[in-house]
Amino acid sequence: LIQLRSGHIQLNKHLHRINKTESPLCAHHDCDNKEETVTHFILHCPRYREQRRALLQATKNKARDIYKLLSRKDCLPHLYRYINSTKRLYHIFGEIRIPRFEVN
Repeated sequence: LIQLRSGHIQLNKHLHRINKTESPLCAHHDCDNKEETVTHFILHCPRYREQRRALLQATKNKARDIYKLLSRKDCLPHLYRYINSTKRLYHIFGEIRIPRFEVN
């Protein structure tokens, strides 16, 4: 979660900044030269349209706001399911365990 919030995660924007990849751009052909940031990965990348639809439905559209999505306890389990379903970070983290939060 800290890596998502800080942007220091294995997406091309960060990897390019630390000289681990040649380009900060998303590799998906429909992205029109957009940088692969956390916001792009979660909210905009066309590659994950179906997974995002499930995320939006599960969070009752709270997932349209990256700040709410990364900070609200009621959104975090859905965010982790989204990340798992995209498989984008699987090679780094494996299957992310879905936390159980009590929401007051």
